[in-house]
Amino acid sequence: SSAARPTGPEVGEIVDGTYPAADGSPLAYRLYRPATDGPHPVVVYFHGGGWVLGDEQSDDPLCRDLCGRSNCLIVSCNYRHAPEHRFPAAAHDAFAAVQWVSEHAAELGGVPGSVVVSGWSAGGNVAAVAAQLARDAATVHDPASPSLTENADGYVLTRALMEWFWHHYADPADREHPLASPLRGELAGLPPAVIIACEFDPLRDEGLAYAEALRDAGVPADVIFGRGHTHTSLTMVDMTISSVPYREQMAAALRRLADPV
Repeated sequence: SSAARPTGPEVGEIVDGTYPAADGSPLAYRLYRPATDGPHPVVVYFHGGGWVLGDEQSDDPLCRDLCGRSNCLIVSCNYRHAPEHRFPAAAHDAFAAVQWVSEHAAELGGVPGSVVVSGWSAGGNVAAVAAQLARDAATVHDPASPSLTENADGYVLTRALMEWFWHHYADPADREHPLASPLRGELAGLPPAVIIACEFDPLRDEGLAYAEALRDAGVPADVIFGRGHTHTSLTMVDMTISSVPYREQMAAALRRLADPV
């Protein structure tokens, strides 16, 4: 259980607040600030849990770890969950979060301008969708620029559990919609992406296919391949030693995407 897991490394500061969801209701965020002097590059992060479970605090050790390693401001944003709020509520909330954090980056202590959009598991799904929506909305100002999409799930995630998550989130007829399956969306013009895929992972091939489709559309897309890893092992901060180099690569990717110069 999460109660028994290591807490993860210390960060400079943690701030809890709310942002307006797509329907205007308040949704919680947790901001992780590095201990170094700011302002810092801004990363919007979406938690895993199959669109059903979790909240802005449920990936706390991973967010702490990535904050320290990347020297970026991590803003973990909650979104409305199924089955109470089915597809496409989570996707629209993710876009609302990206918009709100982008507009308030300076007052949050971040570098104004582009933000990195990231997520784990179902959070990777809504992060990819939010990046597509941000590109579509960016007719005047810069889109929420680069997206880090972590699409990985492991032995903990069985086919039956995936079907359970989908059942709660989206009707079968909606599952091929680009707001549910970003691979089905128009990919040209998206910001650079980094995909994390793990070897022992039911969703490994989907993540690799998304990276390949991005490249085919002319979008720079790198893959971090967790050899010998499951989905959850990369997030097991201070538990799985062999996942440290991969989190180092993830943090380096955040830094590179946040400051591509």
